[in-house]
Amino acid sequence: MGGYGSGRRCGRDKVESCRSLDVNDLNRAGCLSQGWHGGWEWRRDGERTAWISLRSEADRLCLSYRVRALGEEWQDVTQIIPLDWPSCPFGGSRPFFLCPGQKLVQGCNRRVLKLYGADRHFLCRHCYGLTYASRNEDELDRAIRRSDKLKMRLGGEPGMVSGIPGKPKGMRWHTYWRLYEQASAAERIAEQHFLRGAEKILGRSITPD
Repeated sequence: MGGYGSGRRCGRDKVESCRSLDVNDLNRAGCLSQGWHGGWEWRRDGERTAWISLRSEADRLCLSYRVRALGEEWQDVTQIIPLDWPSCPFGGSRPFFLCPGQKLVQGCNRRVLKLYGADRHFLCRHCYGLTYASRNEDELDRAIRRSDKLKMRLGGEPGMVSGIPGKPKGMRWHTYWRLYEQASAAERIAEQHFLRGAEKILGRSITPD
């Protein structure tokens, strides 16, 4: 049985802080085919950080894993997650989780693409009251995040101190210059907001070099 995690909640109030199950990822990996069984794992920097056991049955997914709260012993958990396969407009069907949470009197049963392991069970973000980190960002944070995303797309490193990298091998020049200009614009916006914040703290105007 897989070892999942310890320390329930632990101040986790953002979806980015929680391990999640994505129904599309599971479907692409063949994990939702009836009769399939195996494991699912999470990795960080190439190292496995957690894993669970899965078994797919008719219109439901069975999870088996272990959790523990701080200072407590490991506990075995078995969770059943109903699946829904609505038809697509142009044929076929696509899967959704039906959240098994009990936040509402009649049960959650919300159709969702992701479930989050913020506590003992995997539930939707509404049941756990999770929000996205981007919703608490100011303009400086948003500009930095956009700049980082573009630089990493070009094969570079995130952070305001890291420059915009050169053209990756195989990328078209017009694509590279478009992304370069977008990253440069995001960095300029971030610098402007950073200087405004510093001016408020120091009480004087700051002129960039």
